[in-house]
Amino acid sequence: MAEKLKIISLGGLNEIGKNLTVYEYGGDILVVDCGLGFPDDDMYGVDLVIPDFTYLIKNKSKVRAVAITHGHEDHIGGIPYLLRELNVPIYATRLSAGLISGKLAEHGLLNKADIITLEAGESFKAGCFRVEFIHTNHSISDSVAMAIKTPVGMIVHTGDFKIDTTPVTGEMIDLARFGELGKKGVLALLSDSTNVETPGYCPSERKVGARFEELFAGCNQRIIITTFASNVDRMKQVLNCAAKFGRKVAVTGRSMENNLKIAIELGYVDPPKGVLMELNQIKNLPPEKVVVMTTGSQGEPMSALYRMAFSGHKQLEIKAGDRVIISASAVPGNEKTVSKVINELFRRGAEVIYDKRTNIHVSGHACQEELKLMLALIKPKFFVPLHGERRHLCTHAKLAQQMGIKPNNIVISDIGDVIELSSRSIRKNGTVPSGAVLVDGTGVGDVGAMVLRDRKHLAQDGMLVVFITLSAEDGSVMSPPDIITRGFIYVKEAEDLINQLKEVVMDTLYDCSLQRVTDWTTLKGAVKNDLSSFLYKKTKRNPMILPVINEV
Repeated sequence: MAEKLKIISLGGLNEIGKNLTVYEYGGDILVVDCGLGFPDDDMYGVDLVIPDFTYLIKNKSKVRAVAITHGHEDHIGGIPYLLRELNVPIYATRLSAGLISGKLAEHGLLNKADIITLEAGESFKAGCFRVEFIHTNHSISDSVAMAIKTPVGMIVHTGDFKIDTTPVTGEMIDLARFGELGKKGVLALLSDSTNVETPGYCPSERKVGARFEELFAGCNQRIIITTFASNVDRMKQVLNCAAKFGRKVAVTGRSMENNLKIAIELGYVDPPKGVLMELNQIKNLPPEKVVVMTTGSQGEPMSALYRMAFSGHKQLEIKAGDRVIISASAVPGNEKTVSKVINELFRRGAEVIYDKRTNIHVSGHACQEELKLMLALIKPKFFVPLHGERRHLCTHAKLAQQMGIKPNNIVISDIGDVIELSSRSIRKNGTVPSGAVLVDGTGVGDVGAMVLRDRKHLAQDGMLVVFITLSAEDGSVMSPPDIITRGFIYVKEAEDLINQLKEVVMDTLYDCSLQRVTDWTTLKGAVKNDLSSFLYKKTKRNPMILPVINEV
């Protein structure tokens, strides 16, 4: 029986973020992208979410390479965690490679990494796969799609893309190459679905630059601009616009500072002479001469804009009259945090320009007509929508049907599903270990469902600790129990309730002594159950109860 190509997504399906796609044939595995995601509201204390690498670790001897489409966190952020487990070469374009190197240096893994830099149009071999980089447009420079030659046929993996005929940096997407591949014959297309619900075409990035000029012209206020830290072209336009209107620019936010530094070193940004200044220098300039570029477009609590808005920044604070431009759209799930920051900015008297209808942000993802154009050029036999929530994937599948692809030739997959592809057929067949691994501080994967459940419990109802002192000789109660609460009630304001709780504990211990219960686990369980029942009847709340027994 002929070997089939396996396509497995370990992230990026039915979600936004942590994109990772596995191509496997025989004894060879090619990994495309290795991103991270951000925690949901109910993931208390979690910093990042990365794919489950169990399948790759189990098959580490097969993994030939990791190929990167572009330098966004949701495509490269998981690399440091993967390289802790695997020793594998990484292929990327120059800017992507620079951003990956900076990330690995932070993790102390740069010496372990083998990063090979390629330009669009170049290719490399990884086992039985030959991979060609194809130039695309996106909201970060040096983005590429991939033409993957496999033993069963040609696969095109678009990565995140749009069609920008007037990009800020470089040339427009290489539609001619996609057309050539389509004429030669493409077995399957795996395509970005993020913006599939939006009709028409995505506007050019240059429209944002033109809007910046309108907002800078005649403005006597201090201008503060936040955007995605990886949007190098956006930062480039801010620098050029500031120079045109005689302003100086300072940058705040570690990720933005690092990315801009890398982009300047690699030649993707060439700031006009004298326009960049340090924060401590810019503070002495009049408002009409100042621009501050900052992180925080997603309302992240530790970001520079958030700290400026809530008086937590060491050097800057939002003042009445500041013009704050939020040049980004809220990533799904971040709407509440973004809204919180915007409201605080208004409360402080700032002029906030944030609505997408004001042309201060354009997407980096293809809209419907661009996706249809890609399907028309590629003419794939089979189609797999990638990168999006379920509604995006289903809408993209319908779009593909409109373009003439047979419904039986389209697969809407899920994380961990194994797609088997031959020259004649495509189908799902089985699953592999998959899911989300939570990163909390330096811990990777040690926060699981039970820990999250406890954190949620603590966040909702608080905690109550009961200290019980027993005699080491006969197990009798030596003194009344002590009760400490956190996040439940303030003890001094609820002395009556605390005294009642102490009585419940004493009654429980007395009942246990009559039944000759001496086992500590049983004692703790009885105290916990009786207190829980009493508290729910009394307060309709269910705090976490932790009995602690000391022997004297």
